[in-house]
Amino acid sequence: MNTFNIGEDVMGLTEWARVLVAVLVGLGMLVVVPLGLRLIPGAWPAGRLPWWFAGAVPGAASLWLPRGPVTAGLAALYLLVTLALLARARPRLGVAACTALATPAVAASALVAERAGYQLLGFRLDVLALTEAHLHYAGFAAALVAGLVGAYDGGSRAGRGAALAVPAGTGLVLAGFFVGEWVELAGAAVLTAGMWLAAWTTLRTVRPAIADPLTRALLAVSAAVLAVTMLLALDWALGHVTAVPRLSPSWMVATHGVANALGFALCSVLAWRRVGAFS
Repeated sequence: MNTFNIGEDVMGLTEWARVLVAVLVGLGMLVVVPLGLRLIPGAWPAGRLPWWFAGAVPGAASLWLPRGPVTAGLAALYLLVTLALLARARPRLGVAACTALATPAVAASALVAERAGYQLLGFRLDVLALTEAHLHYAGFAAALVAGLVGAYDGGSRAGRGAALAVPAGTGLVLAGFFVGEWVELAGAAVLTAGMWLAAWTTLRTVRPAIADPLTRALLAVSAAVLAVTMLLALDWALGHVTAVPRLSPSWMVATHGVANALGFALCSVLAWRRVGAFS
């Protein structure tokens, strides 16, 4: 099996990687996002959590069914709840929190199209599937954590930089799909810088102020994971515009994707549920 993508279709996914993407997207919809929403004041009241699952459960189920109108209809239920979430975004929450509230709706739009077998905006179905995963983790979770770190840090330059760079990098990466690969590379660089700033601030400011050993461990893991996974993201983007070898799409899912989902996103939201929400 060729781990590097030399001679490989640029967005081809193996069958096992498609299954892994479905697992990660479902984890984002059913665990990471609902846990994270409680950390944004007013984003989704606790009493309305069943409504979130009323859309997320059918959406997650659609990932395991054959593509078609019925499956797309199940995915559309998830789109409805993410649009309700988007409507709750307010400027006072800050750019990072608003980005976190917006990205699930974009992911859900990709999900509906991909489950219908429709190449939305001309993008291949595998690209749409990767977009679903990317926007739940590099979109929602990354922006959420960057905003939390920035708020906790009391407005230091590193904290503010993370809270601005992560949303900007996410937007540039998305723009790169339309504008060109150099813009995608710039977005990956900005996103990486923002995530590293968030990791640095977590280790330097947030973690030392926490007494609970489990919370400290979760914060340490989430920060350490980013040191490796964001290097892979940079390498991936650089490999699109240069001859630098990079992992194949399937192995990016297995390494960068799994580590970001479990080591960064899940550990982060669990830790911050113990630390507290936005001030």
